[in-house]
Amino acid sequence: MVAPTASILVVDDEPDLCTLYELTLLREGYRVETASSVQEARVQLQAQRFDAVITDMRLPDGSGMELLQDLREQQRRERCVVMTAYGSAENAVEALRSGAFDYLTKPVDLKQFRSVVASAVQGTGGVPAPRTPRTGGRPAAAAENAGAAALERLVGQSETLRNVKQRVAKVSRGMAPVLIHGESGTGKELVAQALHANSQRADGPLVAVNCGAIPENLLEAEFFGARKGSYTGATQDRDGYFQAARGGTLFLDEIGDLPLAMQSKLLRVIQERSVRPLGSTQEETVDVRIVSATHRNLAADVQSGRFRQDLYYRLNVIEILVPPLRERREDLPALCTALLARIAQDSGMPVPTLTQRALGAIAAHPLTGNVRELENLLHRAVALSDGDELHVDWPANTSAAVAAVAVAVARGAQSPAEPADPAVPRAEPPSSPALSAVVRTMPLPHDLQAWLDQQEREILVRALREAGFNRTATAARLGISLRQIRYRIARLNITLPNDQQEPHDDIG
Repeated sequence: MVAPTASILVVDDEPDLCTLYELTLLREGYRVETASSVQEARVQLQAQRFDAVITDMRLPDGSGMELLQDLREQQRRERCVVMTAYGSAENAVEALRSGAFDYLTKPVDLKQFRSVVASAVQGTGGVPAPRTPRTGGRPAAAAENAGAAALERLVGQSETLRNVKQRVAKVSRGMAPVLIHGESGTGKELVAQALHANSQRADGPLVAVNCGAIPENLLEAEFFGARKGSYTGATQDRDGYFQAARGGTLFLDEIGDLPLAMQSKLLRVIQERSVRPLGSTQEETVDVRIVSATHRNLAADVQSGRFRQDLYYRLNVIEILVPPLRERREDLPALCTALLARIAQDSGMPVPTLTQRALGAIAAHPLTGNVRELENLLHRAVALSDGDELHVDWPANTSAAVAAVAVAVARGAQSPAEPADPAVPRAEPPSSPALSAVVRTMPLPHDLQAWLDQQEREILVRALREAGFNRTATAARLGISLRQIRYRIARLNITLPNDQQEPHDDIG
């Protein structure tokens, strides 16, 4: 059986451009109708169904946004692509937030135009494009199963997590940029994976980038690629993250750690959808969906001048808030069960039984590091358990003070003498009846401040070692600013190897 030809409605009041779009789409094998105003488009939409609507933003009798609103209100299946004038970032963002599938910036690049239209048509629920840009894709049932499995990796049935899953399922099908916000260790990358797996780009690559772990002098080459000889050591052409993610999703983790100069370049790439590799005079078109994540308050960073406002609005078209573990403790049993199964499989050991006593001991832990800390706690419990049951013991040096230090380090709370950092929220001390019971069993230190300093020093030294003594990566890992980690290193008299050189350290 021959697949039906996809039909497209093009709405533009400039005859030459309308003809150009029509001929381009006809050559691709689509059936095309045209309209030059909102009213003409409404007549066409009333007469028949289309697979996609391509509309200019500014029309003689109204706006393309009106057609987009019509499609939403009537629950039509057509996916809408809007075309905006160069530099009209606000219009593009407004259209994406209102439900547009994608946008194009005038003057339109025809190669990009064909790619966006093909993507829109493929997402309309079964009508394929005449020439699909991907071959060998998975069957629809396999793709749906993969998407469902990715959502299941977000373990738990609390209301807050169900809201996250529903939002992921709702927004994954479009091209609108998504900003995932949540504390360190909450599972932001799992959310990004679920977004990709449930999108029509699931057959393409998912490229994850830790923006806080890349030395500043390498950022441009890593993101946009480089040509042979463009810098010392560049012995051959190499692609960047944008080229590697073509046809798929680019996940920019800890986007708030990018320096301002790189933010400006990233903004241009998002707007133009093209990159210029280092050492090249030619730009290359890239087709990626941007998903970013941060533990920082980017709105506050915008106010303080740390983050570009225009880039913030481009990235934050759709926001997904990932709840901290303390706000969904009812998910602890399911999380522990899933994590224990994974730990046992990786270690080749039988899955230990999670008793109510063990679960109670875990629940008494403040878990300021969220799911990541829970996994570490379970790893330790499995390693130290004897027999078939899981036994959770508090580390010998754990007390309320350690919990307070962990909160301070993980969430960026300032020491009394430390200069305030308005971009990092002050942490609240943990408190619960279970934690209070633990505190009462711990010996009191003779010198509280010295004891606190020692605990904080041990945490920082351990984190620095795991990050290869890269202060930028360590700050990102602990959820604090670079200025704060510099202050703490100096105050606690922590010596770094090759401290005077640090050629690959410290952004900004």
